[in-house]
Amino acid sequence: MVSKQKILIVDDDNNIAELIALYLTKECFETMIVNDGESALTAADSFNPNLILLDLMLPGIDGYQVCREVRAKSSTPIIMLSAKGEIFDKVLGLELGADDYMEKPFDSKELVARVKAVLRRYKPAPAAPEASDTESVEYPDLIINRTNYSVIYKGETVDMPPKELELLYFLASSPNHVFTREQLLDQIWGYEYIGDTRTVDVHIKRIREKIEDENRHTTWGITTVWGIGYKFKVDRSPV
Repeated sequence: MVSKQKILIVDDDNNIAELIALYLTKECFETMIVNDGESALTAADSFNPNLILLDLMLPGIDGYQVCREVRAKSSTPIIMLSAKGEIFDKVLGLELGADDYMEKPFDSKELVARVKAVLRRYKPAPAAPEASDTESVEYPDLIINRTNYSVIYKGETVDMPPKELELLYFLASSPNHVFTREQLLDQIWGYEYIGDTRTVDVHIKRIREKIEDENRHTTWGITTVWGIGYKFKVDRSPV
């Protein structure tokens, strides 16, 4: 029997949390509700959720700090929920590692759709597949594996949330091909996502911080094509 996917709902308004849980339960998800940041961090370890719905305005530890601490040790997908609709708040949430951001009030059907969309993109393989079935791309000192959702840089595993890995894999799979921000939004976030192109910039920035250090390779790297978008520039084909 296939086990249900687990959703951790973090919101200090229990009425909203219970309503979210009701809709998700109808979609055959297992849910847990906590109402503050400290409980969220504890539940993230004990409940081991497949996804976290995280309100920003929480008593004690706020949602931003919860996201920061969860992301420091886990790539569990996070969708932030907030009444704050300013671009600054959205960008900050994404920079801290959130996979999506929804403004309150939100439509319950859209929330469920976004939960499913994020989970579809985050499917770590339970076991190593046959080599012929592995989706990966390799460059000097860099291995991006979309089958088991891993990135190896200079022999070390790099922790990347699903969206970052998908974006890096997509770019690296088409070396020297220029993609507009709109194309990247469509390919990685899909039609369900309602957001602006700054989302792409934020994720590119985070990827660069993880795999392009001061001793970066001259043979590959993510290049900004001003006025258009981005490309994964390489001097030779993948190995």
